Amino acid sequence: MVVQDRRGGTVAAAVACGTGLMAGLLATAGCSPDGAAADDQVVPGQVAAAVQLRRSAEALVRAGTAKLRTAMETVSGGTRVAIRGAGGYDFASASGQLRVVLPDLKGKPSGGHQPITEILAPGALFMKNRGAGVPADKWVRVDTATLSDGNLVTGGVTDPLAAAELLRGAREVTYQGEERLGGVLVRHYRGTTDLAAAAGAASARSRPALVAAEKGFTTVVVPFDAYVDTAGRLRKLRQRFRFANGVPQGAAVVSTTELYGFGTKVAVRLPDRRDIYTGKIASAPS
Repeated sequence: MVVQDRRGGTVAAAVACGTGLMAGLLATAGCSPDGAAADDQVVPGQVAAAVQLRRSAEALVRAGTAKLRTAMETVSGGTRVAIRGAGGYDFASASGQLRVVLPDLKGKPSGGHQPITEILAPGALFMKNRGAGVPADKWVRVDTATLSDGNLVTGGVTDPLAAAELLRGAREVTYQGEERLGGVLVRHYRGTTDLAAAAGAASARSRPALVAAEKGFTTVVVPFDAYVDTAGRLRKLRQRFRFANGVPQGAAVVSTTELYGFGTKVAVRLPDRRDIYTGKIASAPS
């Protein structure tokens, strides 16, 4: 697949002005947001499991492409917010496109917004139908390395390659047994990953985002549940983040990514320069 990179321009407003989906939705809700190769032998042991998970990003790159479903739930100050998405991802180019549906808040369908189209690309997040005052035919572009979380949660979708790269810092991994997921036999692992270690071992494409995330969360320890098929490919990954959010307890974010349909054709075309909005983005409406 060839990604046509015609992007350009910058966004004049920061995520604090409403670009971030999680930040905007929490504000609306009344909060104050401040693999192993296919022929590798898998031994259900802590060391072998950690090694396999640290290689899971490589297994996905070898797989090429996949369809994906995402879910992100945030709990802050007693408020729970959920965002769901679906689309496709090309691991070779580290690019994907999803349709993201915002939750129902205050009785408004989809939170009062049209579904958002998101394009994930190396170093950038593009969003259409996001931000008050942004023309309907324009895209918002965000440099993910400038985000305090590296866009692991800001866009409401965790980039699946970045999520897999996080496992390069896998620690204390335990084997939970075999399960079936969508008819596929998978091995379930549970453990924690160290953001600092993951950032140090990440590929050049993912490292800037993970370095940013290392500084943005309350703790660098990220608990996870990973489900891996017999080819070493992640089929499902649930990660739990915690970051300061203007309340004493902070905010807990659970991001779940499901991958299936490996090898499916995925076409991602980055927006033209003239289609990038460079004006001010207002805060998310209440």
